[in-house]
Amino acid sequence: MKSWVRSVAGGAIAIAGTALAVGSSLGGPVVQLAGVAAVAVAVGFGWPHFLGIPARKTNGAVIALAGVASASAVTFTPGPELLSWTPLAIAVGVMAVVVVQLLRGTGQSHRLESAFGASAGVLLCCLGSGWIGTARLTGAGSMLLVAGISTVVALLIGMIRWPDTIVAPLAIVFAGLAAPLAGLVLTGISVLPATIAGVVIGAVLAAFRRLNSTRSIRLAPFGVVALGLAPAFAVGSIAYFLDRMLVV
Repeated sequence: MKSWVRSVAGGAIAIAGTALAVGSSLGGPVVQLAGVAAVAVAVGFGWPHFLGIPARKTNGAVIALAGVASASAVTFTPGPELLSWTPLAIAVGVMAVVVVQLLRGTGQSHRLESAFGASAGVLLCCLGSGWIGTARLTGAGSMLLVAGISTVVALLIGMIRWPDTIVAPLAIVFAGLAAPLAGLVLTGISVLPATIAGVVIGAVLAAFRRLNSTRSIRLAPFGVVALGLAPAFAVGSIAYFLDRMLVV
């Protein structure tokens, strides 16, 4: 799959995943948990295909379960420290990844790469629980909506077939402009917090686009799913922490 076609496919999948994580909040925390868990499963089982590491089903199950556990903890943890159990989910997920590599036995190929790669997947997948935390912290119509719109705008800019030197600044600028507009029109968030959130989200997604554009190998369909979903999913925790620092 050509890099631009891969970027477009990944961007479209990421927009769909972001819409699911944000839109499901309208049904309440439990419904949003179901939506976020579905995205976590897609990220988990797609990530090993994205990296091309061995033991893909086992590593995928570990990554997906860690993401679902983190999302479940955020859903049912009483506030205000909603993400207090997320570090534990990450730690347990990383330990499970190491156990998987030990069970594979000595002499197996790419054990170190598999351990590091799957651990990165655990981190990104668990950070997706921040979408639930943001919705619970200030409601579905505040920073959650601003972050979701900024993410979609940055993803759309990232789908343009231009060099990273042009696309990255555009993604940051347009995400930074979309956020305060969304804040003023659709929510009660002031301009400055919304702008900061948009700029940070745009910068993170632009950085992931640059990282992914350096990969020249052919990706399986599940790998393309992870390529698009993982960075957009992890933005949820960025939105949560910015919400706590700038709004609450």
